[in-house]
Amino acid sequence: MRTVTEHRDAVLALAAPLTSREVPLGEALGLVLAADLVSRLDLPGFDNSAMDGYAVRAADLAGADEDHPVSLPVAGDIAAGDTAEHALEPGSTWRIMTGAPLPRGADAVVPVELSDGGDARAAMRLAPEVGRHVRRRGEDVGLGDIVLTAGQVLTPGRLALAAAANVPVVHCIPRPRVAVVSTGDELVRVGEHPAYGQIVDSNSAMLAALVEAAGAEVASVTHVPDDADRLRDWLRELPGEPDLVLTTGGVSMGAYDTVKEVLREEGGVEFVRVAMRPGMPQGCGAVGDPPIPIITLPGNPVSSFVSFHVFVWPVLRRLAGAPVVAALEDSPEVIETVAAQGWESAADKVELTRVMLGPEGAHPSRGQGSHMLGALGQADALAIVPAEITRVEAGTRVRCLPLLGHA
Repeated sequence: MRTVTEHRDAVLALAAPLTSREVPLGEALGLVLAADLVSRLDLPGFDNSAMDGYAVRAADLAGADEDHPVSLPVAGDIAAGDTAEHALEPGSTWRIMTGAPLPRGADAVVPVELSDGGDARAAMRLAPEVGRHVRRRGEDVGLGDIVLTAGQVLTPGRLALAAAANVPVVHCIPRPRVAVVSTGDELVRVGEHPAYGQIVDSNSAMLAALVEAAGAEVASVTHVPDDADRLRDWLRELPGEPDLVLTTGGVSMGAYDTVKEVLREEGGVEFVRVAMRPGMPQGCGAVGDPPIPIITLPGNPVSSFVSFHVFVWPVLRRLAGAPVVAALEDSPEVIETVAAQGWESAADKVELTRVMLGPEGAHPSRGQGSHMLGALGQADALAIVPAEITRVEAGTRVRCLPLLGHA
């Protein structure tokens, strides 16, 4: 039986970052940069005002204060977006708006609050130092500066920086595309009435949602009954040009485990038991030519859900160029809290307890069976209980993996 870390190692060995490509900036949120991003201009691109007020020569307001305002004639108004090149004559001022270009000769700005707000003449109660409330050209970013480096994730703030640097297209690792197939004669589509012995296929919707929540794209979603020929046909076609294939169901020890039967015939996929609960039966390998990574998940909904977080999520991160680690408890997403109450744990297996996080810590959700979706709907994290611990005591520290889609 494999440990969780050993199986994470095995699935991560199947994947490498996808080939980078040019992506329009508006489509790059969440992607990993594959090359440094260089500014195409200075930021700011010109000297401009940091305040609504008056552009002045500091020397013209020497001695001005609350009791001794200095009055200057107003040459006119300069609004943000004004493209004319204005000049400031000694002994005068321009009324100026925030972000508007500073007139030639001005070296300071007096905020409107420290004036009488005049249109033709303005009395100012401040003797500003040179540079007061002035944004100098290039003081933030210079033309040719590296503003973002390869390996950084494009967050909204970094996208704003790229846009301000006038970079319309970025060199990124694309989003991985995932083909999802659920298997089993017992499954019916959502919205259909299940007959006796049938169940609604929740795994398809769940895995597709998890793929998107992980920042990847769904290439296709398919249901295949327990029919080896139909599964072989689907594997040969692999619709949607996926970078990763996910199957759910048919990987345990049953007589009708079609996924295991077909993929063993095809070769390139191994099936193992992993010392974890839920989600012990697992499989991974590659299919197709050229080979595409495949991860086979258990059919029980909660087992499939937990397995996605433990094994599929890190593979998607690697495909997308993000950093990953083999040890689940060391994953960058993991947080630490305390057990708000005690609970029992499986012996010799890593227990992934569905928990609700609150001010007091982690509370197990009601019902931990691998078929209990009601409890899964309550949970917002998985508490990672090491294999050597058979009981978590209230007040002890526990590491938790937040569930995808939860803030």
